[in-house]
This record gives sequence, structure tokens and C-alpha cells, in this order.
Amino acid sequence: MNRLEGKVAVVTGAGRGIGRAIAKLFAAEGAKVAVLSLTPANVDAVVADITAAGGTALGVPCDISNADQVKAAVDKVVAAYGGIDILVNNAFDPTVPFSSIIDLSVEKLQRNFEVGPIAYLRTMQACYPYLKASGEGRIINFGSMAGVVGLVGYGPYNMAKEAVRALTRTAAREWGADKITVNNVLPVAETWGPDANVPAPTNPLGRYGSPEEDIAPVVLFLASTDSQFITGSSLTPDGGSIIDSAR
Repeated sequence: MNRLEGKVAVVTGAGRGIGRAIAKLFAAEGAKVAVLSLTPANVDAVVADITAAGGTALGVPCDISNADQVKAAVDKVVAAYGGIDILVNNAFDPTVPFSSIIDLSVEKLQRNFEVGPIAYLRTMQACYPYLKASGEGRIINFGSMAGVVGLVGYGPYNMAKEAVRALTRTAAREWGADKITVNNVLPVAETWGPDANVPAPTNPLGRYGSPEEDIAPVVLFLASTDSQFITGSSLTPDGGSIIDSAR
């Protein structure tokens, strides 16, 4: 416990699913957590859960595809907590359009990029001065197995998620001198509702990952000093969905 004691963490998409699990685990490990998400009610619920458990959290409703809102959110976190040590770019708009390659329009592609690598770039740039000042800044971005394997019908999503991985690798090289590590997580997790019609998992472990038990702990590892010599990497808590030594 207390692996993040004294740290300030910004978690985007923290109102539900994997982001919520990360925010709650970070707080349990001693971090002051900024809970960023589009829906105010979800933000409030996560902050309430964290504070009820004895943790510290700041709710910041934010549309990460809006540059002004991103800047305002970072400013609010810094004003409240004095700095930023950890940035988790997990936010994703589930309404973004998917498409086959033959039917892919620029408009569909652009929306996937706006809520993916462009949004991640903005949050990274906004947090950079504070991550540098931290002396041991951590950035964890969320890519996707879909982009690695070229999942059929997910053309714009795949392209955007692979752009996130390229952004991560480049920032890892450029910001390493600033003692900032930048890594990816490519999860396969159960984030849908109980009534969803979901196909049976086909990975070697035979199940979908739990946001709380399987994904958030990997992100915690990347946020902690345990991962201080890892940067530019993609970790795959996916039950073995991607078994590829070349990745």
C-alpha cells in the first residue's frame, strides 16, 4: 500500500470502467487523484467513492476533445494540488464511428483522432511542465489490441490507437531526459453492462479481464517507481490475446 503516497495523478475517462478502477486504486495507494470525465454525475460518483474510502480526489468534468477544457482542467488540478506527477490517458468516446476501410470517410477518421491521439497529445503537452518538475513523471496511454491485429471493421479506431502508440514511443525518447517515462497499456477487459450480448473470450486464459483486478494493477505498476526503467513500451494485460514476440 501507499505506493503513490504524495503523488498527484490525473486520470482521464475516470467516470466509469477501467478509468474508474484506476482512479480508485491510485487513491487507495495514497495519490491525490483528479477524476476527469465527460459526464459530471459519473465524476461526482467516483469522487464520492474515493472520499468515502478515505482517499483524496478532485472531480473535473472535461471533454478531452476540447483544447480549452483540457487546459482549464490541468490548471484546476495544479491550483488544487500544486503539481502533477502522473497522467493516465484512458478517455475514449464509445460513440465514435467505426468503419471498414473501403467505406472510411475523413469525417469518421477525424473524430477517432480527436478523442484519441490528438486529445492525448493535448493532455500530455498541458501536463508536461509539471511532470518534468516532478523529477519522476509518469504517462500511461491507452492503445488497443485492435490496432495491433488490424481488427476488421474498426479501421478509424485502429488507426487512431496505433497513432497513440507512435505518440508514446516518440515522447518516451524526447522526454526521457526530463525523467518522464511514457508507456502504453493495451487491455482486453470486461467493461460492458450485465445484459450485454458478448461473445465468449478466445484468449488462452479463457476470460475477459477485470478492470479492478487485471488492468488497474498494471497501470499502477507503470505509475510507480517499480517501472522506473521502462519507457516506450506497450504492456498487454489481455489474457494472451496478443502473443507476438515482434510487438
